[in-house]
Amino acid sequence: MSVSPAAPAPGAPPALSAFLRGVERRGAVLAELQAGDAAAGDAALVGAMRRFRDEARDTPMAVWPQRFWELLLAQPQLQHRTAVAVAIEATDRLGELGSGPRAALLLRVAAGLSEEEAAAVLAVGLPSYRLALQRALPHHADGRADPLAWQQIREQIHRRIKTLPPDRLVRLSSAREAVLRGDGEPTQAARAPTASARPRWLLPLLWTLLALCLLGLAATFWPWGTGFEGTAAHGPVRVEPLPEADSPASRYGEELARVTHRDFALLADPQGEAAAKDLEFHSWLAAQQAAGINVPTPPADAPVEENVAPSPVEHGIVSETEAETADAP
Repeated sequence: MSVSPAAPAPGAPPALSAFLRGVERRGAVLAELQAGDAAAGDAALVGAMRRFRDEARDTPMAVWPQRFWELLLAQPQLQHRTAVAVAIEATDRLGELGSGPRAALLLRVAAGLSEEEAAAVLAVGLPSYRLALQRALPHHADGRADPLAWQQIREQIHRRIKTLPPDRLVRLSSAREAVLRGDGEPTQAARAPTASARPRWLLPLLWTLLALCLLGLAATFWPWGTGFEGTAAHGPVRVEPLPEADSPASRYGEELARVTHRDFALLADPQGEAAAKDLEFHSWLAAQQAAGINVPTPPADAPVEENVAPSPVEHGIVSETEAETADAP
């Protein structure tokens, strides 16, 4: 059974009617496979046609295909996919893919777009689109591409496009003609009710609520607890100084003060503290030794020199006899 093309709707441009009729089958299959449900896909297709009709007048015809597929993929019915209870065909397993890779595959196979056109619809670069398409292709368990599964997906998608049920084609055709005529849309009066349709009691109620809000705001600034003379309701206000509190440091002992000191690790290591004070000297000494300069090291315990004149006998200046004669009275 074939559905004869209907005549263009009155008032609709023939080019717009022909374009929507040409993308009707492909759009229905793409939306169905993207959403996982034929009813949700058809609703998304009708919504995209309605949006496209409003924009087609101000859009160049060369951009019509890209804009239509953009509007179709943006429909809320296609943002979430309905899971298939039992996967029978290869296309039922498209739900295992993410929304982006699945849309990349369907734009190439169902919509029949080239890689450049599909990348423009998704608003991504060509390398990013090719990467998404590569992720969408069927693969074996070991990661190798599965050409047989890919061929099955192509054949099943093309068969769905060519063999849509007649009753579904009739519904889609009727919906398309209704979109071109502008039927089923709320009028301007229904979308924006006039002021005369408002209830008469609404305006006084709004003024009453506004007056109550102003009174409540003024009440927050009224000095309820004091009189006009700056005194309290039960007598004058007394002001007393607070008692002097002990210094917080006096509540802790000296041992706790040392433990909580920020330099406790240094204070608990006297040798380390002494070494830290001579850090500059040790650094200079290490640099001299690294450069090969022999730095004399003073003896640890040098004898203290006494300020005593040398003995002439010890140095052989006079003999012992002369020394004794010199010492005689």
